[in-house]
Amino acid sequence: MVDETEAGKGRRTPTRKEAEAARKKQMKVPMTRKEQAKRERAAREELRLKQREALKTGDEKHLPLRERGPVRRFCRDYVDRRWNFAEFLLPFLALVLIISMIGGDAQWGATATFLLYPFIIFGTVIDEVILVRGLKKQLKKRFSADDAKGHTAYAVLRSTQLRRFRLPKPQVKRGQPLADTYR
Repeated sequence: MVDETEAGKGRRTPTRKEAEAARKKQMKVPMTRKEQAKRERAAREELRLKQREALKTGDEKHLPLRERGPVRRFCRDYVDRRWNFAEFLLPFLALVLIISMIGGDAQWGATATFLLYPFIIFGTVIDEVILVRGLKKQLKKRFSADDAKGHTAYAVLRSTQLRRFRLPKPQVKRGQPLADTYR
């Protein structure tokens, strides 16, 4: 009988027969390349479905690696809680295109296109500068210097998407204050 106070692995050593059976059980892999590919495909599909569901619900555990972490979650919340001029960029540009096609020969169409296009681009650039400056300030305040680097491009890309099409789905409402901690 083994003394319980003695340091050790806490279990008995398996017999040779048990060890061989465990190894054989572990070796039970598909016999053909097709069966192995089928299993791998099913595993990838299951992972993809979990990630897709996590993108809808915001479940941090199953999010893709690109979306994980407290800093990324803070960036998402920072962008989602504000109105972004850039998220309306595509609809505005489509409107300018329609105006230029409809009123292409008319003076009003050319004037509207000439005035709207720079307004849209200039407004987007100014809004993105404001977004990036505010985000950097908040990241420095809330996270360490190493954690705060390299997340502004992620926020800018998220801000250019229409809110209803963003993934992961927004977890905060517009105007809602940010949480104090993101750990």
